[in-house]
Amino acid sequence: MPGVRRQTPAVASRILNTSVDCADPYSLALFWSQVLDVPMDPEDTPGDDEAGFDLAAGGCLLFLRVPEPKAGKNRLHLCLEPQQSRDDEVNRLLGLGASLYDDRRNPDGTGWAVLQDPEGNEFCVLRSADERAAHRSGAGAL
Repeated sequence: MPGVRRQTPAVASRILNTSVDCADPYSLALFWSQVLDVPMDPEDTPGDDEAGFDLAAGGCLLFLRVPEPKAGKNRLHLCLEPQQSRDDEVNRLLGLGASLYDDRRNPDGTGWAVLQDPEGNEFCVLRSADERAAHRSGAGAL
């Protein structure tokens, strides 16, 4: 019929890779594989221009060599939900080579910690699911 637009079915996209520009793809991928406890691609080696690993939910976290250094605050960052307490996870990540960028943890147990990976990319460590549930149930902060 004239004047009637045909509706085509919506075709959604999915995220295949989340890519991070960096100076040393292998080293940064190794850091993040330890953070997430996910094995790196066995074909990746030091000096490669890209390195990464598959994520449980599908897709890949991919690190790509770029010539320019990081400049300014990230416009996109990862928020981590630890399996253990937030504070224990922050300590674990500091031991892996992260640095504390901004501490937004509150005395009542709410809040988060902003860390930086070894190349200065910011990411957040939130409370664990258990910590959030305990706070909601009135059990207080862990």
